[in-house]
Amino acid sequence: MNVLALESLDLAALLCSRVCHDVISPVGAIVNGLEVLEEDKDEGMREFAMDLIRKSARTASARLQFCRLAFGAAGSAGASIDTGDAEKVARGLIADDRTQFNWTSPRAFMPKNKVKLALNLCLIASACIPRGGVMNVVIEGEGADVRISVAVKGPNLKLASHVADLLEGRSESGTVDAHGIQPYFTGLVARSCDMEVQVLATSEEVTLKAAPKAA
Repeated sequence: MNVLALESLDLAALLCSRVCHDVISPVGAIVNGLEVLEEDKDEGMREFAMDLIRKSARTASARLQFCRLAFGAAGSAGASIDTGDAEKVARGLIADDRTQFNWTSPRAFMPKNKVKLALNLCLIASACIPRGGVMNVVIEGEGADVRISVAVKGPNLKLASHVADLLEGRSESGTVDAHGIQPYFTGLVARSCDMEVQVLATSEEVTLKAAPKAA
């Protein structure tokens, strides 16, 4: 198993590709809806287009707000982030009519990289339940003893085989693409917090746990 060591420019480019991939679908749907409004005079189709535009705009906004906290600077170096804001953007991205989202955490200001770690673990976990399900996020402890758990259950539950290795900064091929950059980035964030991520996967539940590194 090869240890990955990406150049900073490659990491930035791959993360940008990932964010663009997440946002381009709802933005494209907005464009399609606007084209229908311009070209179709049928009231039923126009109402359908307006509904598509409204839903897609909400989706695009939710994804951008999430990415701002999960991937962006979100303040100056050393800044803290309100866990209530983190819950809001995670709920906006993940909770829908197919997915029940539960967040258990005292509201507090937490170092930004620990908040980014929690949000990125949510993103990995959400990919395990493509048809929806239940996500339970628990953040407990304070200071250097913060612990994060994200557990998911649902139909078609599956954890991609490369996730655990990429979280540890390793890759069988020695490379990573835009599809795998997010778990690799999550591992970088965890190590920046002096934390490690444990992956527990069964046929019924996938749990990602982040805790301080053992002395």
